[in-house]
Amino acid sequence: MLRTEVKRIWPELEWIEDESLREKTTDCWVRAFELSPLEPADLERIPFTLKVPDCPVTFMAHKRLVVHVSRDAARKTMEFCADALPIDIDTVVAGAIVADVGKLLEYEADPDGGVRQSARGKYLRHPFTGVSLAMECDLPDAVTHIVATHAGEGNMVARTTEAWIVHHADFMTYEPFVKRLEL
Repeated sequence: MLRTEVKRIWPELEWIEDESLREKTTDCWVRAFELSPLEPADLERIPFTLKVPDCPVTFMAHKRLVVHVSRDAARKTMEFCADALPIDIDTVVAGAIVADVGKLLEYEADPDGGVRQSARGKYLRHPFTGVSLAMECDLPDAVTHIVATHAGEGNMVARTTEAWIVHHADFMTYEPFVKRLEL
């Protein structure tokens, strides 16, 4: 049942052509839910970030947007720069899907029906718990690298082209909520 729910909230899993990678990506989300106090339906109502008070966008709306923007950006980059900048679309899609999987271990329900940072989340941000989940589920290093580098922690290391795409897709759909100039 949990696997069915993961596939329901992530129809973009079908975009991953490599069946083994698709299954491992699904496994990663299943494992995260097994370890999390959150349920798949919670992700369709909770905010995508705790850093924006009264965030109006749900976790799943933001995450699916990041996957769509990442895939579209990768396709356009390949269209214009294929010879100079090869990109693995499956890696981009899988990486975008699992980039925030660690938030399931960073968040917990609060008494008011919302979410807050868990005790674990105070020690380990989601890129770290996400890498652990990705490695446990035997995701390729190229995908795990995206999890590790998609957030600010990734600014300390070199990123693959695929990781840059997911990083920018994530931040371009996050930063307007925290750094928007209102005219």
